[in-house]
Amino acid sequence: MTWETVIGLEIHAQLATRSKIFSGSPTAYGAPPNAQANLVDLGYPGVLPVLNGDAVRMAVKFGLAIGARVAPHSVFARKNYFYPDLPKGYQISQYELPIVAGGSIDIVLDDGTKKRVGVTRAHLEEDAGKSLHEGLPGVTGIDLNRAGTPLVEIVSEPDMRSAKEAIAYMKKVHTLVRYLEICDGNMQEGSFRCDANVSVRRQGTEKFGTRAEIKNLNSFRFVEKAINYEVARQIDLLESGGKVHQETRLYDPDKGETRPMRSKEEANDYRYFPDPDLLPVELDDKFVESVRGTLPELPDQKAVRFSSEYGLSPYDAGVLTASRELADYYEAVTRDVPKEPKLAANWVMGELAAALNKDGLEIDAGKLPASGLAGLLKRIADQTISGKIAKEVFEAMWASGTSADAIIEEKGLKQITDTSAIEKAIDEVMAKNPGQLADFRAGKDKLFGFFVGQVMKATGGKANPAQLNELLKKKLPG
Repeated sequence: MTWETVIGLEIHAQLATRSKIFSGSPTAYGAPPNAQANLVDLGYPGVLPVLNGDAVRMAVKFGLAIGARVAPHSVFARKNYFYPDLPKGYQISQYELPIVAGGSIDIVLDDGTKKRVGVTRAHLEEDAGKSLHEGLPGVTGIDLNRAGTPLVEIVSEPDMRSAKEAIAYMKKVHTLVRYLEICDGNMQEGSFRCDANVSVRRQGTEKFGTRAEIKNLNSFRFVEKAINYEVARQIDLLESGGKVHQETRLYDPDKGETRPMRSKEEANDYRYFPDPDLLPVELDDKFVESVRGTLPELPDQKAVRFSSEYGLSPYDAGVLTASRELADYYEAVTRDVPKEPKLAANWVMGELAAALNKDGLEIDAGKLPASGLAGLLKRIADQTISGKIAKEVFEAMWASGTSADAIIEEKGLKQITDTSAIEKAIDEVMAKNPGQLADFRAGKDKLFGFFVGQVMKATGGKANPAQLNELLKKKLPG
């Protein structure tokens, strides 16, 4: 019998508030160690937490976006455990009564089919500090800048059956929190990370296998590699007569393997109880509806509109709406070139995406504004330049920031659309290649491409391709 993988993800998204969830300390990334931790964050006796209202609004916004139930009554609890970077000896989180319950997120699989992944809950909590080892031989440094940073923890149902499904789900959540502007999604800075719960069971078995939790994965690539390694490890263990133990594991990207961290705790190990310093969170319908009014057009809604409004395939629409910035850029281009939505899509997903990827830039880096790309597409649409020459112009625009028109003029790249000029070039090429011409007329049709190339070479790539093809079809047969 074959094995089935069962995966659930716990995604931690750092909320984009200016201050921490229970104190006024700033949350900006990159400050010197312990420069952004006040007495509340340090866990001094007698200090009292005060809930950040913006964190509540952001959690509600997420809940509404996934069709979840926003709890009118939710409670903060103390999750008790000892760790050096947890100064209070407990973490303030939510347990029995989270602010968001239920909901779902749709993902698209490799074969184009959709799958719905359930969301069990999304709750508010504070982040812990960070243990530092680099540059500190023999000791561990504690940086409490992150302590108290607001998080929303998004817990999925165990609905995913492969690492690829888990990545598709994680990317969809990443896209969603950025659309909602509740998290910047910066995985390098730890703003968006996840724990993966992985188990295997025999195909057709209803009971779940014993799971291992892989902690603190902060890149899509690491999530996929860690899950695949863990699945293979558990199957090898079971098939050799061993037993999977419930435990927490870490992924070592250098070795490409997971390793034990500690035995997996159950909820009762944390001795949850309501935090006596924080009142329950009471939300009325008026508040929830006011948050609903701030929801933007969501990724799935935008993709459907792109398909209907611009005539794009579901795949193209999905790619272009994968980030809010990319979608906004595409629409800015199409506003300038309204009759060429497919051409705009091809260039945004093709040349532009490749250039951004090569330079490690985001779409909003400003190196080529939407108006600049639109200017290039206008010259393709009115046949001033060919698609091939347009790529040369794009490279020059990307390197210099100059407009398409200026580059075309400066380099003399205007397309030749004068029929007599193209005919003259064809006649010269035919005269120089009598052998190939005779072979073509004898039935070697593949030589048509040879003549296209030779005429293009003779005209510096400027001959209008459509006109050139039509004229060759007339002149080559004789």
